[in-house]
Amino acid sequence: MSLTHSPGPLAGSPPATVNYTIDGPKHRLLLHDFPRRVRAVFAGETVLDTERGALLHETALLPVLYVPMEDVRQDLLTPTDHSTHCPFKGDASYWSVRVGDRIAENAVWGYPEPLERAPWLAGRVAFYWDSMDAWYDEDEQVAGGLRNPYHRVDVRASSRKVRVLVDGTAIAETSRPLLLSETGLPNRFYVPREDVRHDVLRPSETRTVCPYKGTAAYWSVRVGDTDLADAAWSYPDAVDDAIRIKGYLSFDHDGLTVEVSPG
Repeated sequence: MSLTHSPGPLAGSPPATVNYTIDGPKHRLLLHDFPRRVRAVFAGETVLDTERGALLHETALLPVLYVPMEDVRQDLLTPTDHSTHCPFKGDASYWSVRVGDRIAENAVWGYPEPLERAPWLAGRVAFYWDSMDAWYDEDEQVAGGLRNPYHRVDVRASSRKVRVLVDGTAIAETSRPLLLSETGLPNRFYVPREDVRHDVLRPSETRTVCPYKGTAAYWSVRVGDTDLADAAWSYPDAVDDAIRIKGYLSFDHDGLTVEVSPG
């Protein structure tokens, strides 16, 4: 269960099917320790190296890693005039990271004087993930973000019949899909490559990174005069709990229809 999205307990609108109430603000914060060493590298320098990181879970937002300022190379930080205000955490100060000629503007932020309901943020800072060149969870480089311990991916074989249609024309049809269930997201059926019409697929340059599944490659779908951009995707090198979908294709676009029937 995701903590910060419905039906999680830190969501703005928790479900009615519970036998408890939460006495507190509708917008909720939870900070808990991250169990492993984390490092961030920029321009060949290790800017952050910590075994004391903590994930902040916040209603309707993805978790963010906060680390003690002492675990950051402060000689590489330059304070900036940028500031933002959060009604739940306080006024944020920002720092840029400079290594030689490279600068990551306003890459780091923190709350020097957090609001009284979030005192544990004092002395901690966070980084914009994409501002750094590389991140390491222990000695493994990770992309897309650290893994939330409350997030999971399950892949199951299915005998349900799945058909993908564009303007009534089937472009994929299988009775051996894999069903991927992921916390906070709708179920997705993945179709074996052999059960997809490859003549309607055109490779796309689009790539996305998921910390739980890997790097996705995309295809556009063209049937007659209908051209659907990035309507199909696959994980050529799926990782960990998602490894079974490696090479399979999934589809989602307003211009196509996915039909599912019992096997």
